[in-house]
Amino acid sequence: MSWLLFFPELFYFGGGMAFLCLSMSNRSDPQRNYYIALVLAAVGVVVCLATVKLEGFLFFNTYRVDLFSQVFKLILALGFFLIISICSELNAISTRHHPEFYFLLFVSNLAMMLLVSSVHILTIYIALELSSYSLYVLVALRRDEKMSLEASIKFFLVGIFASAIMLFGVALLYSTTQATFISDMVRVLPGILNTPAALIGMLLTLCGFFFKLAVFPFHIWAPDVYQGSANQVTAYIATASKVAAIAILIRMVAVTGPGSIYLAHALVTLSIISMTLGNLAAIVQKDLKRLLAYSAVAHAGYVLIGVLSMDTAGYASVIFYAVTMLIMKFTAFLVVVKVADDGRNLEISQLAGLHRRSPLLALALMVSVFSLAGIPPTIGFTGKFLIFAAAMQNGYFTLVLIAMINVVISLYYYLLILKAAYLLEPEDVQPTLQLSQPTTILTSVLVAVMVVVGIYPTYLLELATAAAGALM
Repeated sequence: MSWLLFFPELFYFGGGMAFLCLSMSNRSDPQRNYYIALVLAAVGVVVCLATVKLEGFLFFNTYRVDLFSQVFKLILALGFFLIISICSELNAISTRHHPEFYFLLFVSNLAMMLLVSSVHILTIYIALELSSYSLYVLVALRRDEKMSLEASIKFFLVGIFASAIMLFGVALLYSTTQATFISDMVRVLPGILNTPAALIGMLLTLCGFFFKLAVFPFHIWAPDVYQGSANQVTAYIATASKVAAIAILIRMVAVTGPGSIYLAHALVTLSIISMTLGNLAAIVQKDLKRLLAYSAVAHAGYVLIGVLSMDTAGYASVIFYAVTMLIMKFTAFLVVVKVADDGRNLEISQLAGLHRRSPLLALALMVSVFSLAGIPPTIGFTGKFLIFAAAMQNGYFTLVLIAMINVVISLYYYLLILKAAYLLEPEDVQPTLQLSQPTTILTSVLVAVMVVVGIYPTYLLELATAAAGALM
């Protein structure tokens, strides 16, 4: 039965190897590659769903399979399928590089699945680096070599800087706890976390995950990478990679037990700066992907509010918010991909007249923007409410007040997007956007999910609570 515990990872490894073989062919067929990837991604969701209740340990107890990890693998598989579904017109990447594109996506998703189950500090580091290096290359695959290479190099430089800091933190943690397994750390770390070496070691170790999540000060890569990547790559970075970062951040912070007041103060400070900086910087952006990048920095601050609660309710709210971020951000990028179907970057002003060109896409954009802003009855409102409620129960009233002020600030630039889509007229006559039937169905389902789950979050919240309970 042990191989079944590792079956989702084996499946994605096999998918990656299939595209590695296809990349060696002299002839690349974009449609064939797309349909193979789509079928494999759909089967991957089924595989992860079938293995969601499995439990056990692998590889000398360095790899833990439990409800927490399996729920996140299911979220990653769903996110992967959604990203593949918008790759039918991969115009920003050269046709000869399509097999490599899918290969790197499979490898990155595999690495993120390894990350959420890793319970040894070195396996965590290796999985984190594997996922990061796959993304560095994906960013560089865009046809516009000057823009993509610049973004990829900046991504890489910030990444290796965060990686070096994380390694130093790991060394400090090991020197203070004499443990490399999380199960061993959890017995030692809570009692010594207030000592300078242990506290600094934990904070520096978390820097590797802060980088993935785009938390201040490791956010500086986000706007340039979002802008310089192909639209589908940006969508993947904005959704799936954030989910994996949230998972491992929760697992590492949970090691601290009730937590240290100094660690809590550090997380509060990073949360406030990330929220405020992200929202204020987004106000002046003209490029839609840069705006969404700074929005991601602000949302990373909201995530930290739930994490620093350091209890089951707080972790459950963050798991719920991970799903929320995946759905609402993907919907926004779905609109970007379909409007800029030639692979170009999209200015906010170029959304003008969208409600006439495609009423469905305009509706999807409106609901996703409302959800990102936290306006009821969307899933984004419910997610923020759960995070704020968990923080209030732990006495973080001032932090929640600052967060709510930031939510109000974010309304300004989110409404600018809707103003362009519904109130501005395009300078030139724009053709109607023709959506395929699968795209129409997918868009309609996403809109329905954002509203229905926002009103009736019970099932998803119960699943998040059960996953958080398995972690604790």
